[in-house]
Amino acid sequence: MADENAPGASSDRTPSYEQAREELTEVVHRLETGGLTLEQSIELWERGEKLAAVCEEWLQGARVKLAAAMARRTEPSEDAPF
Repeated sequence: MADENAPGASSDRTPSYEQAREELTEVVHRLETGGLTLEQSIELWERGEKLAAVCEEWLQGARVKLAAAMARRTEPSEDAPF
């Protein structure tokens, strides 16, 4: 995603919520399966933490947009009668 307004956007490409969630699911599965060295496990854990943060940023952005939409919906319209 090349959206500069995306959560955590920087020179690195920020994955979409769906991409981050999918990769996070894979990371968790690999950690649960075991058979990794301690170093591999730590690297996966760190990657999982980053992906979880990306997902949280996307969800927080969605909450803000939803709250704004709900506020606009409940504001009285200038055209509405008293």
